[in-house]
Amino acid sequence: MQTRSHGAQRPPGQRGFSLIELMIVVVIVGVLASIVYPSYQEHVRKTRRADAQAALMELTQFMERRYTTNGRYGAAGCAGVALPFTRSPKDGGTVFYNIGIVCNADTFTLTAVPTGPMANDACGNLAMTHTGARGRSGGAPMELCWRR
Repeated sequence: MQTRSHGAQRPPGQRGFSLIELMIVVVIVGVLASIVYPSYQEHVRKTRRADAQAALMELTQFMERRYTTNGRYGAAGCAGVALPFTRSPKDGGTVFYNIGIVCNADTFTLTAVPTGPMANDACGNLAMTHTGARGRSGGAPMELCWRR
């Protein structure tokens, strides 16, 4: 009777990977994923932030058209001002920013407040005024929050 050794040698004709080879590949994939994933998350945050910025710009145009038509932005406390949308993204899905307005006859400020997965965003609230001035409430640099 012939017995086989359970050593590291493979019998001729057998193919496959050893457990050590497989674990090395798993470790390499894990290291690569740990490097790439934070970059991916930051890209997703930038995309969501850009969507909120586009919404603020669109609402700024809406308010300018309102001023052109009515001769004022709105009454004190924005009475009578109904924004066409108050969230970002405006087309549905998960809400990442809630948009509000503060205005009077001659001025307004639109503010996008992060919510849900964006609640802890380094830029905080994004704001745009009637003069086109842009702002943020977080500690991140303005260049990161509002790209030109």
